[in-house]
This record gives sequence, structure tokens and C-alpha cells, in this order.
Amino acid sequence: MRKGRDAGSEQTVRRPEQRAAEARPSDSHPASQPAQPHAAAHKLPCSKEVVDLRRHRCACAPAGELSCPVFFVGFMGAGKTSVARKLARAAGVASIDMDTYIERSEGKRVKEIFAEVGEEGFRAVETRVLYELAAGEPRLISCGGGVVLAKENRDELKRAGFVVYLKVTAAEAASRIHDLSTRPLFRDLDNAQHVIDSRLPLYAEVADVTVDTAGCGTGMIARKVQRILEERGILWQRK
Repeated sequence: MRKGRDAGSEQTVRRPEQRAAEARPSDSHPASQPAQPHAAAHKLPCSKEVVDLRRHRCACAPAGELSCPVFFVGFMGAGKTSVARKLARAAGVASIDMDTYIERSEGKRVKEIFAEVGEEGFRAVETRVLYELAAGEPRLISCGGGVVLAKENRDELKRAGFVVYLKVTAAEAASRIHDLSTRPLFRDLDNAQHVIDSRLPLYAEVADVTVDTAGCGTGMIARKVQRILEERGILWQRK
């Protein structure tokens, strides 16, 4: 099912029409309701404009559609959350950060969950949330860096949506993190790069497209991903 490499930094792995055929309509799944905690954070509509209450944006703003969920995967510091948010604003679609969703649904910070139940317990929560978000309405979903570690998660990513792998080196990622004290792994860049290298086959396994983020700002990356999604028929604008 794999296709050849595209020129440049993009690598297509599976056909988008296969993804669209596998995607489930959001209105047929009660599980789409968990998206509400994310939507609740945006309460202020634009004044003097008709507002789409479902996504809390002006009707005059871009109104995009996705044929299936789009998952952003990659190591910490790759820009997954920032890129998804900028793309969501530019294209007029919804986005959600998986770790933020976990924190709101569990009522605890990710580091607190790790401290209480360990990595195995956190990964179980992560898997449950991945299934919830995959079953909801199509949106941009920025995943945690370790979501690909579990085979069950990799299978769900490949089955449920279109996967964008944002590739980054340890040095590049470290340069983007303002407070490295919050990311102990980056105290040793050689070790961080080793972790990245060990995950490369897992990211490659799930990726429909790979975008090398080296030397690129999140706005540039978002525009690149938007172009890819439009070319693949994953994203389009409502008329």
C-alpha cells in the first residue's frame, strides 16, 4: 500500500482516499461528545458577526472540512500543537491537543498522572483518549510524543485518520523549548537524540506524510501541511 517518496521533505505512505473511506461520520458516534472540554475553553465570539456556535468562530472566517481526523505525531519540540492550532485558524477547522484533553478529562496535570500511576498507567489513559478522539468529528489532533510506543495506538492511528509526522532533531527541538528545566530529557542532547532515533521506525510506520521541520517556523510548517492536505483531498473549504 506504500507509494514512492515525494520530492523534498514529504513522504506519502498510504493513499488519502483509503483514509477517507475508513473515516467514520462523527454524527453517528456518541463518543464525539468528549470534544466538549476543548471547545469550552473558547467562549468569546467575535462581535457584530454571525457566529458558528459549534466551533465558536465567525461565519466570515474560513470554513473548512476534513474528510477524516488528522493526527500530528513527532517528538516533543517538533511543533505539533502550535502547527495544529495555526492550521486550524487558517483553514477554519477544529483542533485539539491530546495531552491538554487528558489533563482536563482527568483533572490532573500529565506529570501528576505519571507520578501517581507511572508511565504504564498514563499510557493506558492515552490509549483510551486516542480512541475517543478518533471516534469524534474530524479535527486536527496533536498527539503526545510517545503515542506511537504502543502497537494498539499505532494500529488505531493508521486505521482512523491521516497522520502527519513532524520530523525534528534533538538540537532543533531544544532550541524551540523556552524552559528546558521542564523537559529533563533535553539535559543530555545525545540521549534525547538516541530516544528520537529509537522511535523513528514507529513514526515512519504510522506516517502518511513526513515533514522535516528543520529551520522552519510553525507558520511555514502549517502552510506546508495545509497544502499537503488540500492536495490529498483531506481538507477543503466549504462553499
